[in-house]
Order: sequence, then C-alpha cells, then structure tokens
Amino acid sequence: MKELVEYMAKALVDDAEQVSVTEVVTGPDIILELRVGAGDMGRVIGRQGRVVNAMRILVQMCAAREARRAQLEIVE
Repeated sequence: MKELVEYMAKALVDDAEQVSVTEVVTGPDIILELRVGAGDMGRVIGRQGRVVNAMRILVQMCAAREARRAQLEIVE
C-alpha cells in the first residue's frame, strides 16, 4: 500500500523527490502519512478534496482485501 500511495503522489506533483510516505502499523490498523512539498499540496488535495478522497478510497479497498483497516493522512 505504501508503494501505491507513493506512486500516485509522485504522478501528481511537480517535485517528485519531496514525496515521502511513512507507514505506521498498529495491530490491524495501518496509518499512511503522506508528505509532499508545500507547492504541491494543492495538487494532491485537489478541488474540494476529490483527489485525496479518491486516494483514500483506494487505500481502504487495498486494506480490506487483507482484512485490515487503513487511513491516509496528509502531513505538512
């Protein structure tokens, strides 16, 4: 899942080197923390949060296939 989020974020932003994803596992829960450059924050969030919501849905679906729960958070 970490690789999926990283791949999607790098495809969206201008400066792909500033994209980093941290995975925090706590039992059956997974928290993915996405960090991007300040100028690319709007591209990842999208209009009215549509892009980030689509990414969150994909992460949740991947986690459900493994009988887990996942959250995607964007960290400044």
